[in-house]
Amino acid sequence: MIKISLPDKSISEFQQPVTPAAIAKKISQSLAKNALGAVRNGHPVDLNRPIADDSEIRILTFDDPEGKEIYWHSTSHIMASAVVKLFPGTKVTIGPAIEHGFYYDFDREEPFTPADLEEIEAQMRKIIQRDLPFTRVDLSKKEALGLFAQMGETYKMEILDGIEEDCVSLYTHADFTDLCRGPHLPSTGYVKAFKLLSAAGAYWRGSEKNKMLQRIYGISFPKQKMLEEYLLYLEEAKKRDHRVLGPQLDLYSITDDVGAGLVLWHPKGAFIRHQIESFWYDEHFGNGYQLVNSPHIANLDLWKTSGHLDFYSENMYKSLEMESSHFQLKPMNCPFHIMIYKSRIRSYRDLPIRWAEMGTVYRYERSGVLHGLTRVRGFTQDDAHIFCSPEQMPAETRRVVEFSLHILKSYGFRKFKIYLSTKPEKFVGEDIRWDAATESLRQTLEELKIEYEVDSGGGAFYGPKIDINLEGNMGRLWQCSTIQFDFNLPERFHIYYIGADGKQHTPYMVHRALYGSLERFFGTLIEFYGGYFPLWLAPEQVRILPISERHIEYAQEVAMKLRTEGIRCNIDERAEKIGYRIREAENEKIPYMLILGDKEKQEMKVTIREHIVGDRGQSTIDEITKLIKEKVVNKELFKNQANIGG
Repeated sequence: MIKISLPDKSISEFQQPVTPAAIAKKISQSLAKNALGAVRNGHPVDLNRPIADDSEIRILTFDDPEGKEIYWHSTSHIMASAVVKLFPGTKVTIGPAIEHGFYYDFDREEPFTPADLEEIEAQMRKIIQRDLPFTRVDLSKKEALGLFAQMGETYKMEILDGIEEDCVSLYTHADFTDLCRGPHLPSTGYVKAFKLLSAAGAYWRGSEKNKMLQRIYGISFPKQKMLEEYLLYLEEAKKRDHRVLGPQLDLYSITDDVGAGLVLWHPKGAFIRHQIESFWYDEHFGNGYQLVNSPHIANLDLWKTSGHLDFYSENMYKSLEMESSHFQLKPMNCPFHIMIYKSRIRSYRDLPIRWAEMGTVYRYERSGVLHGLTRVRGFTQDDAHIFCSPEQMPAETRRVVEFSLHILKSYGFRKFKIYLSTKPEKFVGEDIRWDAATESLRQTLEELKIEYEVDSGGGAFYGPKIDINLEGNMGRLWQCSTIQFDFNLPERFHIYYIGADGKQHTPYMVHRALYGSLERFFGTLIEFYGGYFPLWLAPEQVRILPISERHIEYAQEVAMKLRTEGIRCNIDERAEKIGYRIREAENEKIPYMLILGDKEKQEMKVTIREHIVGDRGQSTIDEITKLIKEKVVNKELFKNQANIGG
C-alpha cells in the first residue's frame, strides 16, 4: 500500500501502483470527469502515469494553469500531426502552450493560407474523433537521435544536442511522434472545441540569423461555449488594440523612417502623457520622494562596474567612441542613482532616501518581438530607488506597495494579479538579507490582505520581488509595476551609510517602477479604456457643435467660458451636417458634445451628448462646467467604463 497526500492535507491509501486518474475517481466522479493530469511532488505528470511510492498529489483540471498548459500543448501536437499528414515533407520544430492557447512552428517554404488553416482544422477534427491515446516512451538520447534521424527531423536532432540528460521522453498518437517532456491528455478525444487563429512567420530560436519558419497559433477548450466566449473576447480585443486605436485617434506613430520600436508622440498623445507624468510627479512629491535626473549616456566603465556589460550586453547598443573614450546608451537608470548616492558620505540620519526619475532608456529588442507601445527600443521608465536601513525596510516595503496600488487604482484599475518571486538557486547576497527582504514583502501583502501567488525560485539573482499585473476583461493581464530588492549593485558599487555605532553598513536598495514604462502603460490605458479616456486624461474634453453658421458666435462664447474654467474644448465650425459631425466626434471618442441651435442660444443653454450614452438633455453652461470639473478632480470614470477592468 502507498500513501497519497491530497491538497486538503488528507491522506488516502492505495494498492500500488495507482494512477492519478484512479485517485481522482476516488475523490469524486465530477473530478474524475474533468481531470486532465496531475502534479506529483511538485512536478506535472500524465493522468495515467503509474505511481508506486508515497506521494503528494494534486489533480489538475482546465481551471488550473497547469491544466490549461496540458490541454493546449496536447492540442498543438494534434495540430502538428494534421500538418505533416496534409503537407508531406514539412518539418516540425516546437509547439508550446502559451498564455492563451498554443502555437507550433513548421519548416515549410510556402506560408500557410486561410484555406490551409481550414483544411488543417478539418484534419484535426478527424484525429480528435478517433480518440487516439497519447502514449509516452522514455528513450536514451542516442536512441532518440537515431529515431529522428530516420524521420528526417533535423530540428528535433538539434534540440536533442542541447539536452544534457541522457534519458528523454517522446509522445506518440497514431503515427505522429514528438520529442516532449509532457505531460499530455490521455487521448485526443479530450479536446472538445478548438480554433486555429492565425499564421505568421517566426525565426528558428527567435534569431534573425536563422531560417524563417511558419507559425500557426490556436486555442482550444473543453466546452464549445468557452470557445465562443473567447472568440467574442478576441473581437473586442481587436477593437481595443492600441496598435489600431493609437494611430486612429492620432495619439502616436511608429515609422521605419525613424526606426522600429521608436515612438513619435502626436499632440493628443503627448498631452495624455503630460497628464500621466504630472499626476506621477505630484503624487511622488506628496509621498516623500525627491526628483533626480540622469544623462542618456555614460562612460563604458560604469556599465562594467554595474555588471550590465557581462549580463545584459545583448540588449545594449554598441558603445560610442568620443575623444578616445567609450560611452554607452543607458539601458537602465539605477547606476546613475547609485553614483548620486556615492557623491557624499551618507549617515543613518539621511535614510530612508527615495529618489525618483522619469528616465528614458534604450534597449535592443529583436524586430520580431517589437509590439506597438508594449515592446519598444526607446522608452521612459518611471524609475525610483529607495535606500534604507534594516530597521526601516519593513515600513518602506509596505509604503511602496500601498503607493503602487494607490497610483494604479487612480486610473480605474481594480483587479490585480500579484506575484511574490523568491530566491533562485543561483543568487548574490547574504541569506539573512534575502530572508528578511522576502519576509518583508510577504508580510506586507498579508497585512494588507492582498491575494498573491508565490513564484518559488522566480526571483532575479540579485533579490526577491513583487510583480503587480493589471487584470482586465476576461482575465486579460497587463504587465505593470515591479518592486525589486537588489543585493548586487550595492555590493558592486560598495555603497554604505554610517550607522549610529559609527561603522559602515550596507543599505537595503529597492528598485521600483509603478507604470513600468510610460509607453507600455500608455498602450495599456488605450486598451483598458478602449481609447475612451476619462475626462482628466482626455486631450479634448468637449466638442462644441453649432448647428449652423448663425450659431458660431454663441459657440465661441461658450468655448471662452469653458476655457476660462480650464476645460479643454474645440469648436467644429464646418458646414457639414450636424449628424456627420456628431458621428466624427463619436469616432474620435470625445467625452462630451455640446450642440447649439436657436433654442440653446435663446435660453443661453447647451444640449449635452455623451459619448456612447447619447443625449443627456439641456443644461446651463455653469452646470456642465461644474459636472466636468467634479469628474476631473475625482478622476471619475464614465458609467460605461465602470466595469471595464473586470
